[in-house]
Amino acid sequence: MTSFTLRSASPAKTKADAVVVGVVQSSPTGRRSAKESGPHLDLAPGAEDVAKAYGRKLRPLLASLDVKGTVGEVTRIPTSGAIGAPMLVLVGLGNDPQPADLRRAAGAAARAVTNAANVAVALPAEAPEQVRAVAEGWALGAYTFTTYKQDTTPDDTTAGEVVLLSGAARKKEVVTALEEAQVVTRAVAATRDWVNTPPGDLRPPAFAESAQTRAKELGKGRGAPKITLRVLDEAELAALGCGGILGVGAGSSAPPRLVEITYAPKGATTHLALVGKGITFDSGGLSIKPAQGMHEMKSDMAGAAAVIQATFAIAELGLPVKVSCFAPMAENMVSGDATRPGDILTMYGGKTVEVLNTDAEGRLVLGDALVRAVETEPDLIVDVATLTGAMVVALGNKMAGVMGSEEVVAKVLDAGASAGEPIWAMPIPEEMKQRVTSSKIADLAQHDWVRWGGGLFAGAFLREFTDGRPWAHLDIAGPSYNAGGPDGHLTNGGTGFAVATLVDLARGLA
Repeated sequence: MTSFTLRSASPAKTKADAVVVGVVQSSPTGRRSAKESGPHLDLAPGAEDVAKAYGRKLRPLLASLDVKGTVGEVTRIPTSGAIGAPMLVLVGLGNDPQPADLRRAAGAAARAVTNAANVAVALPAEAPEQVRAVAEGWALGAYTFTTYKQDTTPDDTTAGEVVLLSGAARKKEVVTALEEAQVVTRAVAATRDWVNTPPGDLRPPAFAESAQTRAKELGKGRGAPKITLRVLDEAELAALGCGGILGVGAGSSAPPRLVEITYAPKGATTHLALVGKGITFDSGGLSIKPAQGMHEMKSDMAGAAAVIQATFAIAELGLPVKVSCFAPMAENMVSGDATRPGDILTMYGGKTVEVLNTDAEGRLVLGDALVRAVETEPDLIVDVATLTGAMVVALGNKMAGVMGSEEVVAKVLDAGASAGEPIWAMPIPEEMKQRVTSSKIADLAQHDWVRWGGGLFAGAFLREFTDGRPWAHLDIAGPSYNAGGPDGHLTNGGTGFAVATLVDLARGLA
């Protein structure tokens, strides 16, 4: 496991196995020769000693290596004694780097520094938000999931010790930023672990048990946060009348669960309710999905994983906000007992829903959980779900969509910006209300097969279960899973998207 420390030392004199510095693109000054092309490059703040050590050789060296300085670009240079470390790692920060750029760049650098026992990182890190971004980026960029590999040697290349070099290393707020960053990255990594676990090994009972285990670990020791966790099994769900959760899980031999977590610190003045979709595998049910890409449906529980881990992180940070967390878990499978298109389900709270597409199952489990959340009388509710492919069509696979009450949407957008997670506000047009209530035989239609606005329809459906309370729905269907190669601090597979946003939302409420 990598350890992080802060130090106010010279990167040029540090005796680490490698030193990481940033490269920024800047506006050129003075006349440039005809041979000079591309951006004007400088080493970023924090690397002044390294620039001085190389002197006039630096710019020709960057040019010969075709360094562009784009965010996340990495170049390794043997130093041949020019500085104390044998290896200099240059990572692009673009022009006017913001914390989000630092996070991406640090993640890319972490994967480029292999087989180093210790690394000194001299990226811009004078402000707490910069320290946080660099620490989070490095830890998450170095993440690997090797549970199912016999030989993990090729993957185990991360540095054992990372020293963040900062002139503000002794400032209390900077030290706190590093400590809190490590809490958040542990929660994000744990979310990624859950999402990456094969679906046969994380069915609803196992998922709930894993959450229980983590809650017990977090509650051990003097001064540990007090968390209560309750798991409702299929009998308890039936007694309550949670027809959405039971209806989705009816086709599976692994019964559904509802995990309810409460963190209620003394002095809390705001009550936040979090709800997360936990479909441990989504075959589509009788409205079965195409086989291509179905293996990625193990990630359909990313919303539940995010809200659970965010709740744990909020508790570990000791934020003075009460959190009530609800994670409905079910496996959407095909069998003779599966819910059929045309069936009517009676949801928790009594509303009836006509099921028209069993592959639109997430809104059903969330409906039950949202009513449970409303009963706790929170000040605001945020649900997180890999809900619709329509949102991916609208926003791509790296940006989430948020909709709901204007004031809560604004808070989520602010939290996403500070956490470095891209989120875009989406509307719920009035016509969606008409579509959701269009069933001739039930209170609500779960789906209507109209091609347009499917993500907005889903949001309007969920709103029916919020009792008019301040609420936002965060659709993470795109950014929750990275099917491609690593990109900055995002590695292949589960990304842990929304954990940091939810923690920052709680920070803002505190």
